Amino acid sequence: MSNLKKPLRIDIVSDVVCPWCAIGYSQLAEALKQTNTPHEIHWHPFELNPNTPHEGRNYREHIMEKYGTTAEDIQENRARMTEVGAEAGFDFQFTDDFRTYNTFNAHQLLHWADQQGRMHELKQALFVAHFVDNQNISDYSVLADVAADVGLDRSEALAVLKDQRFAAAVEKEKQHWQQQGLQSVPSMVFNERHLISGAQGVENYKSILQQLADMPD
Repeated sequence: MSNLKKPLRIDIVSDVVCPWCAIGYSQLAEALKQTNTPHEIHWHPFELNPNTPHEGRNYREHIMEKYGTTAEDIQENRARMTEVGAEAGFDFQFTDDFRTYNTFNAHQLLHWADQQGRMHELKQALFVAHFVDNQNISDYSVLADVAADVGLDRSEALAVLKDQRFAAAVEKEKQHWQQQGLQSVPSMVFNERHLISGAQGVENYKSILQQLADMPD
């Protein structure tokens, strides 16, 4: 049971194509549920691969080129992520032709969804669209469909994407977090003071939440 007197503010800097972001949030959500912690979550943009083309890139080839890993290493990592994801309630569906995509449009749509009070729902839906349904989350039509699925106006979503009205705002926020020294995701900031990086696991998150609850105001 949480001792927090007011909701815990959690700022999460992440990217939609980051598997450990999906895992980390799923683990945190379970820890928040088990500890009955009142909280408010604020999502912030980060682009892992801003130079990815619109049509995306084969995930295996991309990781091999970026990190110099072998196909066997990637297969092992995928198996591990799938197992850890399943434990946290997230169902990765990796395939041989699984692709990674440019996420700048997705972040713009999330910025717009935040103004409608639907950013959190859209973020979760985009994780699913990418990692479960293997959709091109750079494509305007795909993004508009996902937005509509969470109750947002599809035609307005398309308009937001086509005129790129939030491009500058997203770029500014990305730079803000980079200037704070954040270079990897997920990065979670609790009560605007305590930074936790990476997916920590449900038990570790529960321990962190308890420590925060025990801190004097």
